[in-house]
Amino acid sequence: MIVLGIESSCDETGIALFDSEKGLLAHTLHSQVELHAEYGGVVPELASRDHIRYLVPLLEQTLAQAGIEKSALDGIAYTAGPGLIGALMSGASVGRSLAWALGIPAVEVHHMEGHLLAPMLEENPPNFPFVALLVSGGHTLLAYVKGIGQYELLGQSLDDAAGEAFDKTAKLLGLGYPGGPALAAMAEKGRAGIYKFPRPMIDRPGVDFSFSGLKTFALNTMQKAAHQDGSDGELSEQVKADISLAFEEAVVDTLKIKCRRALQQQQCNKLVIAGGVGANKRLRAELADMIKQMGGELHYPRVEFCTDNGAMIAQVGCFRLVAGETQALEIDARARWSMQDLKAI
Repeated sequence: MIVLGIESSCDETGIALFDSEKGLLAHTLHSQVELHAEYGGVVPELASRDHIRYLVPLLEQTLAQAGIEKSALDGIAYTAGPGLIGALMSGASVGRSLAWALGIPAVEVHHMEGHLLAPMLEENPPNFPFVALLVSGGHTLLAYVKGIGQYELLGQSLDDAAGEAFDKTAKLLGLGYPGGPALAAMAEKGRAGIYKFPRPMIDRPGVDFSFSGLKTFALNTMQKAAHQDGSDGELSEQVKADISLAFEEAVVDTLKIKCRRALQQQQCNKLVIAGGVGANKRLRAELADMIKQMGGELHYPRVEFCTDNGAMIAQVGCFRLVAGETQALEIDARARWSMQDLKAI
């Protein structure tokens, strides 16, 4: 079965083709980073309009890349939520309408399920069950994955997601947009031990997260640093790097501690990292070291599949279409959608 996948939940337009026998055939991606950079964040209306502009050209480009005609498609999968409703409707409208025109089934895909199963796109995919850390700009959660559609939520962020905290702190430091990668790059120039940030909620039972306090701590640290060197609010590049490193260490350390706790709680030794922050080098290195000490396995998708992409949507859509799941002749995009509502296959 050849499935076309469409991702348009936020600020990236992704199209991919996935074959149930051969795997990923082709994928294309358009990022809206430059479009939103001057605003310091995603502008929903602009995101929707940009998806509309690029969806069909990317679709045709992907088909050409794979050497496949539309008539060869057996099904279409599109992200139905969660995400920005206008952006979701853009992709869902194209996907559902094309499926109807071609007389083939369509299936809606949960964006976070796409991320959780993205490591299965790799040559050495994880076997069920495993503990998954989904960490991005919009979500930070730990789940016990027993199978496709079988997700037990272990813990989640009670306020800002880790990626959101990265972006907000980067903005405070004047590092530009997108903030996460910019802060991580600045942290590489930082000196260890200059500043010490707290590790939020590690002294409480459970595996929930809270990152909003780190942003406030970063702001207070910046103000104190500016006052101490008499710079009237202008921090040197070295001070910015030192604060970036301390912040990154705090987030990564907190995630590592909660991952270890979740693995022990579930008596599981397989860990999956997914989501945009999963591309962070320090996070990958620290979790790799931890899982090695535990004698377990660590799995994550290649960097290009950590952020939003069509490949993960096409893959999950293929799994569900092969299992017989289809979407009625309607568009049911949802800004909010709990993974607990998903059907097990």
